[in-house]
Amino acid sequence: MKVDLNGKIAVVTGGGGVLCAEIAHALSKSGAKVAVLDLNADAAEKVAAAIRADGGIAIGVAANVLDLESLKAAESTVRAEFGICDILINGAGGNSPKGTTSKEYLEQSDLADVSPELKTFFDLDPAGISFVFNLNFIGTLLPTQVFAHGMAERGKGAVLNISSMNAFTPLTKIPAYSAAKAAVSNFTRWLSVHFAKVNIKVNAIAPGFFLTEQNRALLNNPDGTLTARGDAIIRRTPMGRFGKPSDLCGAVLFLLDEDASAFINGVVLPVDGAFSAFSGV
Repeated sequence: MKVDLNGKIAVVTGGGGVLCAEIAHALSKSGAKVAVLDLNADAAEKVAAAIRADGGIAIGVAANVLDLESLKAAESTVRAEFGICDILINGAGGNSPKGTTSKEYLEQSDLADVSPELKTFFDLDPAGISFVFNLNFIGTLLPTQVFAHGMAERGKGAVLNISSMNAFTPLTKIPAYSAAKAAVSNFTRWLSVHFAKVNIKVNAIAPGFFLTEQNRALLNNPDGTLTARGDAIIRRTPMGRFGKPSDLCGAVLFLLDEDASAFINGVVLPVDGAFSAFSGV
């Protein structure tokens, strides 16, 4: 899918990652000038350089989505290079082992198990929970405060957040990530109402299961076969495969197109191979 984004300036947080890099390329191919933001400056510039090598216009900018001053500096850089942001993709996020249990279910015998390998709900680190929640939720809120201000002044713009299947049905073992993405979905709907009178559309996509560097070891064994968790996911995905990064681009471009989705605001669109629609039987 290709839409006309000529003259638009797009900012993609978390743009150094696999999925958001693909989105950044799609925006460029549709004519947008793209600012690739990432905590890792080298990763951001690598994606931007690849876009430029493909004929697009892009810059890589270091930015910490949890640091307001860092984001303000990034916004100043984007404004100086390209102008005021028209499109914000809030793609930064992730999980941490500190917000993850080691087992799917708590059993009574676990309460007496003192082995360091076992992490139950009662062992979760509050600091780890806070980190995951902040990275996903506050890491969406702060960039929106910084980059949507210019949109509000001009009375036009689009914000697209990245939620997750976990927001619909929380997965086992990852309570912090599930709660954070549920907050992103709720925030998307709230913000769509709040920004409606200044003509800023706010939507989200909710990816299903995509192989990335963050989750590859959880889903694939070293020999390429599926892990037990990976196999369970595929069995519950009616289309029978993991998503490809390019699978996200049509949904993103559709929600950004000023004509095709002109009256679509405040939605969280699953891109999941029917995972969220499948009851299991």
